[in-house]
Amino acid sequence: MEGVRDICHTCSHPDAPSTFEVSAGRDKKGNSFSAMTGMNLFFLFPQGRRVLCFFISPGLYFAGRFTFNICKSMYDVVALGELLIDFTPCGINDRELPVYQANPGGAPCNVLSMLSRLGRKTSFIGKVGHDMFGKMLRRTLQEEGIGDSGLVASREVNTTLAFVQIDEHGDREFSFYRNPGADMKLTAGEVDLELVEHARVFHFGTISMTHDDVRRATRHAVSHARKKGELISFDPNLRPPLWPDMKLAREQMLYGCGACGIMKIEMEELFFLTGCATMEEGLRILQREFDNLRLILVTGGRKGSWAAYESKLIHQPTYLNVKTIDTTGAGDAFLGCCLDRILETGLENLTEGQLADMLLFANAAASIVTTRKGAIRSMPSREEAVALMAEGF
Repeated sequence: MEGVRDICHTCSHPDAPSTFEVSAGRDKKGNSFSAMTGMNLFFLFPQGRRVLCFFISPGLYFAGRFTFNICKSMYDVVALGELLIDFTPCGINDRELPVYQANPGGAPCNVLSMLSRLGRKTSFIGKVGHDMFGKMLRRTLQEEGIGDSGLVASREVNTTLAFVQIDEHGDREFSFYRNPGADMKLTAGEVDLELVEHARVFHFGTISMTHDDVRRATRHAVSHARKKGELISFDPNLRPPLWPDMKLAREQMLYGCGACGIMKIEMEELFFLTGCATMEEGLRILQREFDNLRLILVTGGRKGSWAAYESKLIHQPTYLNVKTIDTTGAGDAFLGCCLDRILETGLENLTEGQLADMLLFANAAASIVTTRKGAIRSMPSREEAVALMAEGF
């Protein structure tokens, strides 16, 4: 007997098959088969997405050979966007010149790193250079438990770099080396739509919409996620130096608003996007214009955070009893924690208590990130966030 069937698999590493589950099916002639108790299955794994399986039943009542298509197992969150090196200051050398530390970064992967620390299964879609920094970033994804099968390496364009200046409050100013950078050269044809299709949540931001190629790639992925009815998360993450003009930036932010169910936005970004002078007015405009926006998360730095859901607006203070040295990645940690809660509860009928608890936990994780340098590697564990919550404000 020979036939072709689809099967699903679970695995310990995001992209490495290890355990296969087969229950029943039919071959091409319509003959049924089942994985009976005591049946031995021997798997051979050729290249590609097909696997040749040999079935041998106890007592050799029959032997069958089947070819299966492998279906990727479900991811909690798949993100598309920039993956780069943040050069952050780490002192002065003996010649009184600044010394910089190379830290893996990029907002979408920061979010995935936080989710990975919370036990979620994640994968990334993006592009780096086939250079020392690109190889470093791939290793980082693997070490953080983030699937890297969607990461493309370019031999034509180098990995994007960013130099970060940090003031006395830990706030940042970026200088990007991205003209071009590999992340902005991702094409629609390089997007792994199977990763998008097998995500519970698809996440993206606007840095992957600054230029034509990557903008088409991003919209291609978003359209596929919407077609599949997936929950979409969006972070405007406005970086003015990366945009040829701010009108285009606002247009892409509005596109994201129209595509997502969850949005995380900084207070200043909200003012820029809506033209409003108050947060409440800006939120009312977004909720009126975009009925798809179920949950809007607003971050205000030392002022805390807000969750706007239906008619509810919940605020929680941040944890100021920490020594802030670098705010890079804090908002991404916040969003990762919120997505973790939504994966657990869903978006329907959220109570004020659920929203308040979500913000408290997310604020705690974000506060911990500000005490560490870097981004992807600075995400805290669940236990660390809970411990800070226990200490109070």
